[in-house]
Amino acid sequence: MTLKLLSLKTSFKHIFSALTFLFVVATPSFAQGVEITNYGHSALLIKGEGKSILLNPFKAVGCAKGLTEPKINVDIILASSQLADEGARVANGVYFVQPGSYVVNGLNLEGFKVPHDRLGGRRFGHATLWSWEQGGLKFAHLGGAAAPLSLEDKLLIGRPDVLIIAVGGGSKVYNGREASIVAKELKPKIILPVQYAQAKSSNTCDQQGVEPFLEAMNDVEVQRVGKSFRLSRKIPKNMTIKLMD
Repeated sequence: MTLKLLSLKTSFKHIFSALTFLFVVATPSFAQGVEITNYGHSALLIKGEGKSILLNPFKAVGCAKGLTEPKINVDIILASSQLADEGARVANGVYFVQPGSYVVNGLNLEGFKVPHDRLGGRRFGHATLWSWEQGGLKFAHLGGAAAPLSLEDKLLIGRPDVLIIAVGGGSKVYNGREASIVAKELKPKIILPVQYAQAKSSNTCDQQGVEPFLEAMNDVEVQRVGKSFRLSRKIPKNMTIKLMD
C-alpha cells in the first residue's frame, strides 16, 4: 500500500510539472510586456517580444542640444521625420521614416502621413505617425504631429494602450493644450509626453516645459517613473500620465 501511494504521488507530481510547463509555453501573454527607456527629447527605446524599437534618434542640436545621442544597436528605428532632432541616423537598425505598412520579424508597423506644422505641411512638410503592437500592447507614436488629427487618422490609430505624444509646442509639434485635445480624443490608458523643454534645454529652443500639458490634463493621475520602467500588458483601467526623466 505504501509503495502504491508513493507511486501515485510521484505520478501526480510529474503530471503537475508537465501541465505547468505546457501552460507557460502555450500562453505567450504569460511573459508579455515591455521595458521603456528614455534618451531625452522624443527618443524612447522600447524592448518587448525579443525586439527593440528606437523612436526618433537625434543629433544633439536645437532643443536636443546637451543630450547624449542614442548611438545604440536596435532591431528597428521609427522616425517621425528626417530632421536632425527626430530622425538622425546615429543608431544602427532597420530605419523607417516614410509612411506605409511594414512587417519586420513578425512585427506589423503602420505609418501615416500627418502635417508637421499648423499650415497643412506648407512650412515644414509632413511627419509620420506610427502605430504597432508589441508585448501585448498597442502603441501610437505621434512625436512629429502638429495639426489636429483627421477622422481618418483617428480610425487608423484606433484606441491605443500607450500614446507617445510631443507636448512642448513650438513651430513643429503640439503644445500642451493641443496635445491634451488629441489625448482625450484617442483615450489611451498610458500617456508618455515627449519633446518638451527641460531645465538644461538650449536657449534657442522654442518649446515649453511639460506643465501646460499637465494643467490641461489636471484630472488625470501623473506618475514619475524615472529614466526607465517596465510596463505590463495588464495596464490600469484609468488613464495615467507617466513622466520620464
